[in-house]
Amino acid sequence: MRLGINTFLFTSPFTNDSTKLFPQFKKWGFQTIEIPIEDPSHIDPAHVKRELDKNGLVCGTVCACMGPGRDFRGSAEDQKTAMDYCTKLIDQMVVLGCPSLVGPVYSVVGKADAVEPTAQKKEWALVVKNLKQLAKYAEKKGVQICIEPLNRFETDFLNTTDQGLKLLKDVGSKALMLHLDTFHMNIEEKDQAKAIRKAGKLLGHFHACGSDRGTPGNDHIDWKPIVAALKSVGYKGDVVIESFTTDVKVIARAAAIWRRIEPTTDEIAVKGLKFLKTVLK
Repeated sequence: MRLGINTFLFTSPFTNDSTKLFPQFKKWGFQTIEIPIEDPSHIDPAHVKRELDKNGLVCGTVCACMGPGRDFRGSAEDQKTAMDYCTKLIDQMVVLGCPSLVGPVYSVVGKADAVEPTAQKKEWALVVKNLKQLAKYAEKKGVQICIEPLNRFETDFLNTTDQGLKLLKDVGSKALMLHLDTFHMNIEEKDQAKAIRKAGKLLGHFHACGSDRGTPGNDHIDWKPIVAALKSVGYKGDVVIESFTTDVKVIARAAAIWRRIEPTTDEIAVKGLKFLKTVLK
């Protein structure tokens, strides 16, 4: 398991200039970088790849930013916008040498409401249809898509491992995997370790976040069973810290970070990495 950092902890949006963060990430000891690409026009993937190579790092994952207008269960226009955005990300991933597109690749984040069962079925069918198309494109390009269930406050569509596995089954593509996150699971799962074991070989990506979105290990999550579960299913993917602070205003607002959870962003990265190295051994 490689240890990585999501750049949202330090900047938004990620641009060519953000590659200046890479030397510090390398110095701290991270092996992989997770890059949220808010708009494909923000980066030249060839430039980012050169900077990664220069610093002995890899882009293990690109995080889809499903903002307004990007919704596979929305209007025809929203579906097209989401498809165009995701296919462009996959094209950039090929240049970056990145194998995995991760995140809530199904609906705009923040769309959470009580939807009637009939409407739920229609929305589910739309997402399945769109993901089948996107997954075929991913297969063609030799990458995978890891679908992330979010907590109930961020989406009403996909909250649990069970729901995620059902979506994977309905889409039926070898390019589709599951992405689990300890922050979201802390809210939605009865037992995080059990959820990981249920995902099994379909677990394609993992976020290690504190229960309050802060430093992993400086929280109330019971990490030992989680690590044991990851090892029991033979998980070999990246373990990425995706924590947020008030320093990056746009992300703080989107993730409802209204107070300083940790003293500094650097502390989250350094102490979080040290803890994960220890607990993962």
